[in-house]
Amino acid sequence: MSRIHRSLPPRGTRIGIAFSGGLDTRSAVAWLRDHGMEVYAYTADLAQPDERDPHEIPPVAIAHGAVAARLVDCKEELATEGFIALQCGAFHLGCAGKKYFNTTPLGRVVTSTSIVKAMRVDGVNVFSDGSTHKGNDIQRFYRYGLMENADLKVYKPWLDEAFVRDLGGRKEMSEYLARIGKPYAMSVEKAYSTDANALGATHEAKDLEELDVSMKIVEPIMGTRFFDSSVDIEPEEVVVTFERGMPVALSSSPLHLKSDSSPRMMRFATKALLLLEANKIGGRHGLGMSDQIENRVIEAKSRGIYEAPGMALLHIAYERLLSAIFNENTLELYATLGRRLGRLLYEGRWLDPEAVLLKESLTRAIAPAVTGTVVLELRRGDDYTILKTEAEHAAYAPQKLSMERVEGAAFTPEDRIGALEMQNLSIDDARVLARFLGSSRTA
Repeated sequence: MSRIHRSLPPRGTRIGIAFSGGLDTRSAVAWLRDHGMEVYAYTADLAQPDERDPHEIPPVAIAHGAVAARLVDCKEELATEGFIALQCGAFHLGCAGKKYFNTTPLGRVVTSTSIVKAMRVDGVNVFSDGSTHKGNDIQRFYRYGLMENADLKVYKPWLDEAFVRDLGGRKEMSEYLARIGKPYAMSVEKAYSTDANALGATHEAKDLEELDVSMKIVEPIMGTRFFDSSVDIEPEEVVVTFERGMPVALSSSPLHLKSDSSPRMMRFATKALLLLEANKIGGRHGLGMSDQIENRVIEAKSRGIYEAPGMALLHIAYERLLSAIFNENTLELYATLGRRLGRLLYEGRWLDPEAVLLKESLTRAIAPAVTGTVVLELRRGDDYTILKTEAEHAAYAPQKLSMERVEGAAFTPEDRIGALEMQNLSIDDARVLARFLGSSRTA
């Protein structure tokens, strides 16, 4: 049974739409109203850095024909999911060590499920959003919507030929709103599009589709233009503390003001407030901005410029603590499983059983041991130095491998001789095979 309306449902149908307040969703609300739908608009409050005040958005939906509109507070849930991803290392995309922190996929988890929950309260059973057939979001909204409500139906305006015929571009949407007395004051159009939440910002499309156009055309909304040498950025000492895998405290001070006493650690009432403070600290340096080429869920390549200053800061500290606590085999599993989980998240499968299995494993077997503090000096962009590491359950201990004489050493030179001799069998086997394979290549 198809759950997707390929054209408009019957007149009078209640439709819930994820409403951003931009040109596209304003036009969609008005067009749906004009075609006899009862439109309920839902705006997710994700502490979006590109919005002045999300509370101003729902009245816009009412003005364009929605019968009801509400703001859904998602800030704490967003921070919680982001920190779970951090604990799991659920970041599969990267280039030359720079990570994409899956900030848009995480935002879609929270937005979709929260809006569909609110729709159920309002007795609305048809879900709509502004995603198009070429992107990832169409799959994410669909999967999470149905995970939350098994009886949900879906109507997507940009999959409806009638809607696309009437309002297929920005020009047509603007003209339509002007005709119905709701002219849209178009801002100066950027050379790229932006989607953002408190975890990070995504800049893509338009000029950024060309690989000879660099991130320098992007005006950061979560940080500073670290790539512009005319921008002064003052070095800063930052302290990050984790308890049982969760970031709990932060402090920062410019180096020129640093005293001999330790800076006052700030604890926060909510995860969301800590995330916002981490964004401010990392953003002052342009930390966590990256240029990525990726595979969309349909396997076509796309390109994005990403900002995530807070997540980048917390990730540096978390993985530093991991490296001090766990052995190499455990870290390898963390990286492998985290990468797999990251792809599942990217595909809209964060709530699926295989993702739950990975999250449960990593948050229960890894994160609880991560208690400690990391001190960093942030400079410009991703240029930083780790100044100090304190881990409560550290496996690292200088005396274990000290080059100086140590009382009560864990092992002796004689022990090492025995360990080396025990490798003779595998060395002999490897030598025979290596000589055979070498001769077979030249035969």
